[in-house]
Amino acid sequence: MRITALAGGVGGARFLRGLLHHLRASGADTPDLTVIANTGDDITLFGLRVSPDVDTLLYTLGGGVEESQGWGRATETTRVQGELAAYGVGPQWFTLGDLDVGTHIARSLWLGQGLSLSEVTARLAQRWGLPEQGVRLLPMSDSPVETHVVLTEDGEQRAVHFQEWWVRLRAGVPADRFVVAGLDRAGAAPGVLDAIRTADVVVLPPSNPVVSIGIILGVPGVRDALRGTTAPVVGVSPIVGGAPVRGHADACLAALGLPTTSAAVAGLYEDFLDGWLVDPQDAAVALPRARVRVHDEPLLMTDVAAAGRIAGTALTLAADLGR
Repeated sequence: MRITALAGGVGGARFLRGLLHHLRASGADTPDLTVIANTGDDITLFGLRVSPDVDTLLYTLGGGVEESQGWGRATETTRVQGELAAYGVGPQWFTLGDLDVGTHIARSLWLGQGLSLSEVTARLAQRWGLPEQGVRLLPMSDSPVETHVVLTEDGEQRAVHFQEWWVRLRAGVPADRFVVAGLDRAGAAPGVLDAIRTADVVVLPPSNPVVSIGIILGVPGVRDALRGTTAPVVGVSPIVGGAPVRGHADACLAALGLPTTSAAVAGLYEDFLDGWLVDPQDAAVALPRARVRVHDEPLLMTDVAAAGRIAGTALTLAADLGR
């Protein structure tokens, strides 16, 4: 079974790790999983190109993530960042761990040598053993794309990089709107559209619907490919009982004028979504097009096994849809 997933950072990575756990526990052959990663929150820091969502997927699926926070490397230290602070080099609101810096140096070096982001990501995935697990990790585009947030403070508008809004401001200043620089000119990375068109199942993990999956959907051709695929497209709600499971999805939805509900998120996908998995608290959700299924326990990925059960339910829903 060929599975294609569109994924952001922590929520997407934990779901996909659970999916792999479920497939192995089911006695399936080596998985055939293609992950299309959001690169819209990429940023250049200290002269290095950083891809936060790609790296979270690498570390989580590769067994090297810091579990307590869901991102970064396990057993990490920050001596390099401390030395940069001693030199007065910023920004200091975005911390890069020492092991993590190695990833960013490698990425920046290879990009500087002329490799595409797809080629660089494939090299990084090889180091983390993803191909051996049956996982192909693709950036959504090889073109640089960066998300910026327009804010109003003291009566004046200004734009900050998404990471500054997310990390330094913790999405505490309401976003007027999001501006995604380069998205209109970006083409889908090699293999992205084919992975959607030829999949047996397409899955939308519980990633941020606005600044993760929403950015991927903005890449020219991606949404059309989802509308045209013969595979069932099944999503897992990132909203439980009117609140995001993790992160600041509520602040992102508010910028679009949407409530923080499972139904509102599904509405962002309504032109191609076939199935929607929700928490028992949201059992009353009714959608005009997609079939809604209620997971039989809270939709919380408390550990790998729980994430695996959620992923298994999503695949069962996809099989039942069978279009």
